Amino acid sequence: MKKISCLFLMGIIYCSFLFAQDSTYAEKLGFPKGKKVVIFHVDDVGMSLDGNHGAIEAMEKGVATSCSVMMTCPWVPGYFHYLKDHPNTDAGLHLTLTSEWKDYRWGPLSGKPAVPGLVDGEGAMWASVEDVVKHATADEVETEIRAQVERALQMGFRPTHLDSHMGTLFATPAFIQRYVKVGMEYKIPIMFPGGHNTLAAEQLKSTSADMQMARNVGKALWLAGLPVIDDLHNTSYAPHLPEGVKPTSENLRKYKTQFYIDALKSLKPGITYVIMHCIKPTEVFPYISDSGPVREGDFLAMTNPELKKYIEKEGIILMTMRELMERREKVANRE
Repeated sequence: MKKISCLFLMGIIYCSFLFAQDSTYAEKLGFPKGKKVVIFHVDDVGMSLDGNHGAIEAMEKGVATSCSVMMTCPWVPGYFHYLKDHPNTDAGLHLTLTSEWKDYRWGPLSGKPAVPGLVDGEGAMWASVEDVVKHATADEVETEIRAQVERALQMGFRPTHLDSHMGTLFATPAFIQRYVKVGMEYKIPIMFPGGHNTLAAEQLKSTSADMQMARNVGKALWLAGLPVIDDLHNTSYAPHLPEGVKPTSENLRKYKTQFYIDALKSLKPGITYVIMHCIKPTEVFPYISDSGPVREGDFLAMTNPELKKYIEKEGIILMTMRELMERREKVANRE
């Protein structure tokens, strides 16, 4: 296992000598120099009815452009039935290796005998990333993420991209190697910030060595014919209403809209993947998670005309993972 990871890391380091990054990946894909290109991405689709409805409306009526589905969760069929009638939806897979809620849980698609290290004492996936790292092997991780891709394909759905629930696939070099490997083999783009990583470095408290490794992985993905994003914004859970302010819909809409406007102001040119979680809450969601107000705020911001107005005024380009892959294929044809 260590030998495979080392060979992989040696390969991406070698790629860095072959590939000089003197421009953003946005420019390499044909976007104008200096432009901010944004993917507003909704995570956790398929996890709940509330999440399905929130993602659908945020993309149909708001400025959200992309989403990803948790294949291990019970509301996946409901969302895939929607996808059959809306085949151009930019929907990927939110590769899932954890089950974090106390009373609402799921297990691996591979089954416990195939991936015992991914299963906790309740028969579900571990609740934390740390426990996955402690108990699961990279082989088990790869087995499970392949099972999730295969389930999607069996349902007649080819995902536009892959990403990682709770960032588990970014937890170790061995997990990253399997994530990249699966994306390359299936020729499905993966969410991986491999460009300048300005926000990613700040938000993840990354070292220069971490960022150099990320850029080298980005180069390897590009050379494999996949598109690469320049940066990642992943703090949608961070902001909370000021003390004493009630979480009414109006307060959540106003506060979260300003949060995303401020986020857009902070972006550097290039393709930035902005992660969020949107729900249209019902009386059921509080029994799943206490994150309802944060997720409702994301939904209300994405559907707020004020956010759309700001995006148009600033000339920000909204993008999907599907179009990034289409652009990458066109570039490959010219290379």
